[in-house]
Amino acid sequence: MNKAEIYKYLSEQNIDYEVTEHEAVFNMEELNSIELPYPEWDAKNLFIRDDKKQNYYLITVKGDKRVDIKEFRRKHGLRALSFASAEDLLTIMGLTPGSVTPLGLLNDEEQKVHFYLDEEFNENKIGIHPNDNTATIWMKADDLMELLKKHGNNAEYTEI
Repeated sequence: MNKAEIYKYLSEQNIDYEVTEHEAVFNMEELNSIELPYPEWDAKNLFIRDDKKQNYYLITVKGDKRVDIKEFRRKHGLRALSFASAEDLLTIMGLTPGSVTPLGLLNDEEQKVHFYLDEEFNENKIGIHPNDNTATIWMKADDLMELLKKHGNNAEYTEI
């Protein structure tokens, strides 16, 4: 799904959301130069895989939060982890670097990616790209979780 298709899909699913259009941003540092209505709820996304390239994970945290991948791995009983390639990102979620978003999981036809959302978002807003880094969608994190579970992906809140 592209940006327009994401907007249409969210509307069809009766999910309330707001959109902030902006210039393309490729990392959190660039996003800091853009005025956002809810900067405290903006999300950072890490697309990672295990050492056998069999399991893929999307970890989403608040934009200013650092993720200790080794600690995350130990806490969740996972194999050694590293960042997935741009090729894997495109193949699995139809996204390019800089556009990583949980909404990309709607393109994950095999439901390969396990989604971990930092519990700080639980019962709050979240700001994520609509599969395109020229906008940020603001929606309830709980609505996002339900949407992804309905799609068939494993999705869970966790302490990160």
